[in-house]
Amino acid sequence: MEFPSTTRSVDNASDPGVTAKLLCIDVVEIKGELCLAFTDNGAGMTPHKLHRMLSFGFTDKAVKKNHPSIGVYGNGFKSGSMRLGKDAIVFTKNGGALSVGLLSQTYLERVHAQAVVVPVIPFNQQNKKMIVTEDSGSSLEAILKHTLFNTEEELLAQFDAIPGKKGTRILIWNIRRNKDGKTELDFDTDKHDIRISDFGPEESENAGRKVPPRLEKVPESFAPETEYSLRAYCSILYLKPRMQIVLRQKKVKTQLISKSLASIEYDVYRPTSTNKRVKITFGFNCKNNSHSGIMMYHNNRLIKCYEKVGCQMKGDGMGVIGVIECNFLKPAHNKQDFEESKEYRRTITALGQKLNTYWKAKMAEVKLGSSSAANMIVGRPDQTWVQCEECLKWRKLPDKVDPASLPEKWFCHLHPHPKYKSCSAPEEQEPSDEEMSPSYDRKFRKQEPISERKRRRSSSSSSSLENLEHQEHCLSDTAAQDGFSGQLWTLQRAIRYYPLRPSFALLRITV
Repeated sequence: MEFPSTTRSVDNASDPGVTAKLLCIDVVEIKGELCLAFTDNGAGMTPHKLHRMLSFGFTDKAVKKNHPSIGVYGNGFKSGSMRLGKDAIVFTKNGGALSVGLLSQTYLERVHAQAVVVPVIPFNQQNKKMIVTEDSGSSLEAILKHTLFNTEEELLAQFDAIPGKKGTRILIWNIRRNKDGKTELDFDTDKHDIRISDFGPEESENAGRKVPPRLEKVPESFAPETEYSLRAYCSILYLKPRMQIVLRQKKVKTQLISKSLASIEYDVYRPTSTNKRVKITFGFNCKNNSHSGIMMYHNNRLIKCYEKVGCQMKGDGMGVIGVIECNFLKPAHNKQDFEESKEYRRTITALGQKLNTYWKAKMAEVKLGSSSAANMIVGRPDQTWVQCEECLKWRKLPDKVDPASLPEKWFCHLHPHPKYKSCSAPEEQEPSDEEMSPSYDRKFRKQEPISERKRRRSSSSSSSLENLEHQEHCLSDTAAQDGFSGQLWTLQRAIRYYPLRPSFALLRITV
């Protein structure tokens, strides 16, 4: 099990037409059964939309200006929830109707169903009476017989857990377990977090198998926290967070990943599939210089994190983070990777070349060798940004403000500048991608010896497309030589530090 499976419910809450401002993720016990609970205050669903959501291959997600949907295939919730547990029940209200829907492997097994059957019950939201339809009677009977709720009153009581007149609550039970009987998710180590259990079934299956050195298990303390902590993963799940996430009764401190770096510089990339420029942000990780790589987003949602490129493949570029929103690429169905294509390979190659230039420029600035790269890391980011608890807008604070001094709940009226003391004030405008130009390239060129410039120009002009594509295929070729299947190769790149723990990557799919 993996975190993408959990994060699909988060994606659904943030999609256009839903736009929830609050999502609560919790672990609850109902009649002795451990359940994962996801509750949002979004727009809710009609009975018809709920049925389509629970049916495979349907999607009603629309693209709105400045807010494109994250999922496009219509199978995210289904595959994600079923990977977390065998059974899921959805309670949703849209201001006019209360609806209950069941997606249950246990139910289908008990009735020996030949096809997926999705019982849905509509209720009138005002008087809470069941709306009689062709299937409502049989659906009610199935839900009361094959779920944790045995009466209408118990079903309707779950709607009280949804704040306001609109919203959705999802309960998942019969949580997946390892061969030793323990749940694949760790709910005990941290009462305010959900983590990956110490031992997954995949590790047992790989016992005794020779594992390439780069795939050996890395101790938790050396792996990015996002690889084993749902709280950490949710904090960077969105490039620009617009929703509060409360995990097990404690708010997730989301961050603007592109504003949380030190020694920030900008570059641009022009994909072959579009004439538009795409901004790339480079900087140093302020928390841990051993964690580095490219953070690749699509429509605001994180797809790949800490992807090593360029000199990082050889151990250089320590602590360097790159951030890019790759809306020109097509995500894979599981939202853990991008579909393999020439455009993707060119992008990875270009990112590697640009990261190398950034690294060399920073090393030249301080006249240090690669072995002293850790000294580039500073204790705080270049800028301090904070999100208002009420309007959810992001505000830039003066440099003199210490982030550690900020209160747990920050509001616009606390801003020291009069212009931004009101929630009605717009956010600071940033240059568009088309207006961007490399901010460090010229500096580096001035400092670079003439001989080095000539050598690099000569090398650049003589390289052919075939040679580039050969370099782009190096990683996948290495994986093939190691005997990894296509699926395992994808998993390796998505969760490099925990390649034998696919459960974590799948948990990311759901939220």
